[in-house]
Amino acid sequence: MNAPITSSHSLSTSEIQALDSAHFIHPFTDHGDLATRGARVIVKSEGIYIWDSEGEKMLDAMSGLWCVNVGYGRKELAQAAYDQMMTLPFYNSFFQTTNVPAVKLATRLAALAPKVGDRTFEHVFYSSSGSESNDSNVRMVRRYWDLLGQPQRKVIISRHNAYHGSTMAGASLGGMSGMHAQGDLPIPNITHIEQPYFFENGLPGESADAFGLRAAGWLEEKILALGADKVAAFIAEPIQGAGGVIIPPTSYWPEIQRIVDKYGILLISDEVICAFGRLGHWFAYEKFGYKPDLVTFAKAVTSGYIPLGGVMVGNRVAKVLIERGGEFNHGYTYSGHPVACAVALANLDIMESEQLPQRVKDDIGPYLAKCFESIAEHPLVGVAETCGFTAGLVLVKNKSAREHFAEELGVGMMCRRHCFQNGLIMRAVGDRMIIAPPLIMTHADIDDMMCLIRLALDLTQQELTQKGLI
Repeated sequence: MNAPITSSHSLSTSEIQALDSAHFIHPFTDHGDLATRGARVIVKSEGIYIWDSEGEKMLDAMSGLWCVNVGYGRKELAQAAYDQMMTLPFYNSFFQTTNVPAVKLATRLAALAPKVGDRTFEHVFYSSSGSESNDSNVRMVRRYWDLLGQPQRKVIISRHNAYHGSTMAGASLGGMSGMHAQGDLPIPNITHIEQPYFFENGLPGESADAFGLRAAGWLEEKILALGADKVAAFIAEPIQGAGGVIIPPTSYWPEIQRIVDKYGILLISDEVICAFGRLGHWFAYEKFGYKPDLVTFAKAVTSGYIPLGGVMVGNRVAKVLIERGGEFNHGYTYSGHPVACAVALANLDIMESEQLPQRVKDDIGPYLAKCFESIAEHPLVGVAETCGFTAGLVLVKNKSAREHFAEELGVGMMCRRHCFQNGLIMRAVGDRMIIAPPLIMTHADIDDMMCLIRLALDLTQQELTQKGLI
C-alpha cells in the first residue's frame, strides 16, 4: 500500500523513503539496513498516539525519545512559539545581552529545583541538548577546580552502560562500548565503574540493599586507585535510561553521597530523562535524597516540542565561577534561545496546572507499578520493575534459572517487532524491553498499553516456540 502521506502532500511513502535513504543520515542507524527496509514515516500525532504515512496508529510508550511528557498536540506550546517568534525570534546571549523568556525560565527553574541539605540551585546555564549540557559540565567542573588552585583534579568518573549524550565529551562520559569503539573514545581523564544493576550483578543470596552498598563501593575503590586529589567529579543518571531503565537499590544513592562528601568530589546528576515529573518530582535528586552540584536537563523541559537543554548550577560551583572566574570562555549560539525558553515556560505551566509530577507520584506511577507486577508472571519475563513513569522488563529463556537467550538471537528486537506490528512503540535494549510513556496517560490508557505489551510477549513466545528456541 502506498497511501498519500497527507491529503495535501503529493509524495507517496515509497518516494519519501527513497529521498530519506538518498539524503538523510540518521542517528544511531545502520544505513545499509535502513535502505533495505525503508524508514517508517511518521506524519502526525495527538495525545499519546502517533500515525505513520500508511495510516497505522501507534501508542507511543516511549514519549518520542523520553521527552513528550505533556503529550502531543498541545496548542498552548505552538501558540507560545508563534507569539515569541513574532516578537523576538532570536537574539544571542553573548556580549552582556539577555532576553525576557530566558530570564523568566531561569527564575522559574531555580524556584522549582528543591534545596537539599546545603545545596541550592539559583543559576542556569543554557544549551540546546543534553549532550551539549554534559560538555558544559566538563568545562565547568574543570574550571571550578582550576579556580580553587587544584588544576590536577581533572578526572570524571562515570558508569558502564550509562548514557550522557553523543558529542565527544558526552559519549566519553557515557559508558556505551559501541560508542567508544567509534571515534577513539573516551577522551582522556574520563573513566568508568560498573553499573548498579542488581539483576545482572547481584550475587547469589545477596539482598538488594547489600548489593547497592557494594555497587556504590566501586566508586570509592576507583577514587582510591586514581588518587582522590586527581578526581574532579562523579556523573550519573538517577536511573539509567538508555541503558535499559536500570533502577539502583535504595541503599545506593545515600552511600554514593557519603563517598563524594568524604573525598570532596563534585556530584553531577544527569536528569535529561528523569527530571520534570518522570519520576514523580520536578527533579529526581529529590526523590533519592542526594545533593548534586550540577544537574543536567533537556528533553521534557519543553516536552520535546523544541530543542532546549541546560545545567542547573549549584551554589558552591556558581559562587566560584562567578566571583573568581572572570570571563567563562564557553557557550553556544542558541544558549537561552527566546523561542525555546518561551515554549518551556508554557510547558511548565501545563505540567503545574495538570499536576503531572504529583499524578506520577500518587496516581499513575503506582498504577503502572501494579500492572508491571502482574506482567512479571509471564513465562518470558525474568523481572519487571518500575520507577515513577518508567518501566523495564527482561526477557529470559528460563525464569527460575534467570537464563538469558543467546545475544545473537536478538530476542529483544523480535519482541520490538511484534510491538510495532501491533500498534505499540516499546524500546529494546538488548533483551530488556523498556517504556517511558507520556505523563498524561489515564488508567484506561495504561490498561490499553499493558494489553499491547502482553500481546507482544505472547507473540514473541509463540515465535520462539515455533523456532524451537524455548
